[in-house]
Amino acid sequence: MHQALSYRVWVRIRKMHKKSTKRIKITTNVLRIIALSCIGILLVVEPVRATTISDLEKQKEELEEQRRQADEQRRQEQQNYNNASGRVSSIQSDVDEVAEEIDEIDAALVETLASIEMIEEDIAAKEDQIEETTKELDAAIATEQAQYEAMKLRIKFMYEKGDTTYLQILLESQNFSDMVNKVEYVEKLYEYDRKLLLDYQAAREAVEALKEKLEEEKSELEAQEHELKEEKESLEIILAEKQEAYDNFEVQLAQAKQEAAIYKANIRKQNDEIKRLEAEAAQKQSEIDAAKRAEEEARRAQELALQNEAAQNTSNNSSGSSSSSSGSSSGGGSSGGNYASASSYSGTGSKGQQIANYACQFIGNPYVPGGTSLTQGADCSGFVWRVYKDFGYSVPRTSYSLRSTGTGVSYSEAQPGDIMCYAGHVGIYIGNGQIVHASTQRTGIKITHATYKEILSVRRVV
Repeated sequence: MHQALSYRVWVRIRKMHKKSTKRIKITTNVLRIIALSCIGILLVVEPVRATTISDLEKQKEELEEQRRQADEQRRQEQQNYNNASGRVSSIQSDVDEVAEEIDEIDAALVETLASIEMIEEDIAAKEDQIEETTKELDAAIATEQAQYEAMKLRIKFMYEKGDTTYLQILLESQNFSDMVNKVEYVEKLYEYDRKLLLDYQAAREAVEALKEKLEEEKSELEAQEHELKEEKESLEIILAEKQEAYDNFEVQLAQAKQEAAIYKANIRKQNDEIKRLEAEAAQKQSEIDAAKRAEEEARRAQELALQNEAAQNTSNNSSGSSSSSSGSSSGGGSSGGNYASASSYSGTGSKGQQIANYACQFIGNPYVPGGTSLTQGADCSGFVWRVYKDFGYSVPRTSYSLRSTGTGVSYSEAQPGDIMCYAGHVGIYIGNGQIVHASTQRTGIKITHATYKEILSVRRVV
């Protein structure tokens, strides 16, 4: 009986063990199904996430292209502003020059008007003198004519009497001396009349000469007045022309200043637009980085699930398969192929030299616009960003923003690891006047002389 009881207990325990084993197997299978489902979900989600990252990178490239276009437009507006400012200075110089000419012409016109007024006064004075002289001349002519008429009467009287007059003078004389005296008196009287007539003639001629001189002077003054009036008219015409030119220059100056103000406002607008685009590009880069981190986390989760499944399978099958699976998993986690990781450079040389040496091992890899992979391809700023990121440094993603990162140093002070910034391009200085950079899609990552084009700045991060 005890044996039968023991047998029944053993059978029951055996059944319970089988059920427990079955439950464990079911649980294990359920876990496997759940893990495979998660892996399947990850495999389905991963392409979507990759597509999202691609879209974000494309959007970021579009933003950077817009930023480049805005920067080009800003440079054009700056050139337009410089040209407008130059025109403002040139026109202002013309305005000042014409204003000086107007002042000079105005002063000359005032002087001419004053001269005309003075000549008109002189002409009036000459006319008064001529009028007075004419009166004097008329009086002298009248006096001369009267004296001439009186002398003619006396001479006529004496000649009409003939020799009897002289004879009577001789007979009536008391003596010879008296006769001589009377003859001399008659002759003196004749000489007096003649002299007086000559004096009156001389006075008349003097007055005539004075009148002629005054009239000649008046004529000269009138000629000067005519010339001054012509000069006045000419100056007034020139002044009107200069004033018109001045007004035109003033209009041009106002227009040039208005254009300069518009270009300046456009430059400010473009600066704001560039800042906005850079901020959006930085935001897109942050989204890309976040998406890549999520993608990396998903990949790691997938690897972890595969490792767990492999570990579960190997624990059920054999320990030899476990080491093989573990080795496979370790190989799947590598991201650099045959390239050494950044940590392998931590013990050799300065940090900048380590960065330079690390960057050089990717020479020959492709240039990919918007890329940040050192092996699959990167653009110039993506290459610099990734190299520094692998050493734990956070630097801007765009070449424009890299110009202001870290500390600026001169080219003569450049050290390996410094960032060389050019117009729209960046690279890493490796020493001996050379840089390593993601050059073009045709040449990929390569070494170039640092001065192959103008260096805008040298930035030191480490």
